[in-house]
Amino acid sequence: MLTVAQVKAAQPGPRPVKLFDGGGLHLLVLPSGVKSWRLKYRFGGKEKQLTFGQFPLVSLADARAMRDEAKKALQAGLDPSSAAQMARQRRTGVAPAAYTFKQAALRWHSLQAHGWKPHHAQQVLSALEAEAFPDLADRAIAELLPSDIRPIVEAMQDRGAVDQAHRMLMRISRIFQLAIVDEKATADPAAPLTAILRPVPKRKYPAVVTISEARAGLKELEAERHWPAVKLASRLLALTASRPGPVRFARAEEFHDLDGEDPRWIIPAEKLKLERAESEQEVFAFTIPLSRQAVEVVKAAIDDAGGRAWLFPSPQQARKPISENALSTAYRRTPMFAGRHVPHGWRSTFSTIMNERAADLGNAGDRAIIDLMLAHKPGGVESRYNRAAYMPRRRVLAQEWADLLCQGLQSAEQLREGPRN
Repeated sequence: MLTVAQVKAAQPGPRPVKLFDGGGLHLLVLPSGVKSWRLKYRFGGKEKQLTFGQFPLVSLADARAMRDEAKKALQAGLDPSSAAQMARQRRTGVAPAAYTFKQAALRWHSLQAHGWKPHHAQQVLSALEAEAFPDLADRAIAELLPSDIRPIVEAMQDRGAVDQAHRMLMRISRIFQLAIVDEKATADPAAPLTAILRPVPKRKYPAVVTISEARAGLKELEAERHWPAVKLASRLLALTASRPGPVRFARAEEFHDLDGEDPRWIIPAEKLKLERAESEQEVFAFTIPLSRQAVEVVKAAIDDAGGRAWLFPSPQQARKPISENALSTAYRRTPMFAGRHVPHGWRSTFSTIMNERAADLGNAGDRAIIDLMLAHKPGGVESRYNRAAYMPRRRVLAQEWADLLCQGLQSAEQLREGPRN
């Protein structure tokens, strides 16, 4: 059994520490230094836990007295937790307000949002509101069981949202973990549900894998009556093997030395798939060396934009870039690309063709450089050093790719002056 001296001397560690007194009573010492009296017991065939309060507000003698009262409730066939709530209600005349799942979720979200981009924070909150809150919002978090959460996960998986189901379960679990730290819950009922998660299917973007198909597809697309901004954006996307997002939101000031020997596109860190802290640091910006053909596309786009904010402005709303679906729609309307190639697929096309070419030419070392050209997130100091060190070779490969791709295609200026919608 514990002594008062032992309770006072108990020190926090990197993980919660339990000091047992007897009869299920123990002192939980959290890493934060908080010391809380808990009673572990079984009721209705289930293991449960009752919190008596924090030391020194609740003394060792008080905790033992509460334990004895709980034991009497058990002998009378009552759940000590419910009996304690009823006793408090009789004393105060006020029923204790249950700490709900929604309260716990919003507290977790507010803490995490400090490290997220605003758009991502809103996406997470919207997902909780759509998937978890309808069933769980007003439920007391301490009373939730795996069977309450399981239907949410299974419903998401049944409609094909397997990846989202993984993320939702992870978020629900972290909400419970915070509630445990806050002493609002004693267990994480989401944790065992990882057993029902289905494997996340690896996402594949349809892509043509031969240079002849790539050229033919671009030729077809660029002959159609698309807005020039769409054609120019498609050509720049193909030449740089970038992701569609940075192309859509490209601005003229991101392109440097277009008339010099070192033309390049520096994509700001905030436009990349980075955590908020990284996106606010210039060191995480990504530089793409531009081929001669890419420079021509950028110059044509600058002229066509006519001083508007975006390099590829929307034809309907000049103050906005082309829509998210503009390129996808154009690709679906192109016979060579329909069902076989999407805008994001240029990354796979570039990787496949250039790696095969490197193997044919005996340039095995180019494989790592090709990977660097596609990886938009630096993997530490060494990765950033390699990107700078290999820039001359990256520029050569970018030009070789452009020369292969653009054979027989219209010039950038012809794309600008071609048929419009």
